[in-house]
Amino acid sequence: MSSGRILIIRGGAIGDFVLTLPVFQALKENFPEAQVDILGYPNIARLAEISGLVNQSRAIEAQAVAGFFARNGELDESWSDYFSQFEIIISYLYDPDEIFQTNVKRCTKAQFIQGPHRPNETKNLHATQVFLEPLEKLAIFEASDAPKIDLKANQEAPHLGGSWLVLHPGSGSKTKNWPLQNWTHLIDELLVKTTWQLMIVGGEAEREDLHTLTSGLDPKRIQIEFSRPLDELASLLGQCEGFVGHDSGISHLASAVGLPGLVLWGPSNEVVWRPRSEEVVVIKHENGLEELPVDHVLARIPSPRTGS
Repeated sequence: MSSGRILIIRGGAIGDFVLTLPVFQALKENFPEAQVDILGYPNIARLAEISGLVNQSRAIEAQAVAGFFARNGELDESWSDYFSQFEIIISYLYDPDEIFQTNVKRCTKAQFIQGPHRPNETKNLHATQVFLEPLEKLAIFEASDAPKIDLKANQEAPHLGGSWLVLHPGSGSKTKNWPLQNWTHLIDELLVKTTWQLMIVGGEAEREDLHTLTSGLDPKRIQIEFSRPLDELASLLGQCEGFVGHDSGISHLASAVGLPGLVLWGPSNEVVWRPRSEEVVVIKHENGLEELPVDHVLARIPSPRTGS
């Protein structure tokens, strides 16, 4: 297929989406004339748009799509027409009873390829490679498995001056997080012993923790990025020099824009979920993340390349 239309359906969290970016990259490389659309969460799908990997996106949570998730559901006519326009549909939705797949097939002759919602961790295969496997049905057997976000086309974020180190003290699970008091200690040490400017990022789940971490700190050295749209956050991260975080979607985002970093690793399967970048170093402790000393982390953080 040298042209035509391809639809990728991808829900999931930020990290799941970033780890699926190699699929978009491989399709772009192998079918450069094809139009690729995405059905997903707009804030997250925007990451593929700013990289030039998709032509347009639609919201998977649109009310009119609901019928496609019901057995023998009543299908919206406009969405049925939309699905009928594609030659290939690749879905990464969790659809164990094939209800969504069956309904989509009622309105399109497209080749429907069902991909995995999440990796089977017992196979110890990295998530990016797992998500690329469905492309073998399109005769794509060799593709780069490193997610990359091209920021050239997205210049909307404010320009940063100086040397910035990004800190992300949260994740999707408390069990993956370094204790908050350790983050407090690390920030204090960085402000005293280095010239780094610190960008501390987080979402709604980290609101209280961000307030605790930054209360009383010098605003000239600290910038808080709370719930910034992901495309803008990606542009900000791309202007920074380093990153420290957990096993989280933001760590994968930082890795995808090429930011060197340290990931403080908890109980997750590192073989499956670690960021796919040689610029990222994983640090862990044999007795659990809570036992990882602050000075071990501080010693792995380089000095700024440029003056602040």
